[in-house]
Amino acid sequence: MLFSKTCEYGIRAAVYIASQHDKDYKIGITEICEKIEAPRHFTAKILQILTREGLVSSQKGVNGGFFMDEEQMNRPLIALVEAVEGTEALSRCGLGLRACSEKEPCPLHNKYKAIRTNIASMLTGITIGDMAKKLQKGSSFLKIA
Repeated sequence: MLFSKTCEYGIRAAVYIASQHDKDYKIGITEICEKIEAPRHFTAKILQILTREGLVSSQKGVNGGFFMDEEQMNRPLIALVEAVEGTEALSRCGLGLRACSEKEPCPLHNKYKAIRTNIASMLTGITIGDMAKKLQKGSSFLKIA
């Protein structure tokens, strides 16, 4: 498992919100959860984190909901992962040891380090908006029909 459930739902929610960028309305939590197949209460907490970190915007009230501006859509996916998982997410030991380093490596250290580097590169090289465009084009999905 690459990401925690929290991170998975956060990515899916942000990508869905970004895919609705050109709509004239804010997206409500019920619609988001339905479209990404996620539990409402858990997703609401995740969206609070993303809003607090400035990755998603929200507006309260009758016409309220979630939305993203161009700047937010252009943020790399790694910003979202770090907001949810913490900045050490891509530096943890592959075996979960407290201390694992070049000097004192775990048995997976060198291979896992290469994987972490590739994942960090992927997350840095793609934006939330890039993923949303794939969703809009129908070349990728957040929910299997």
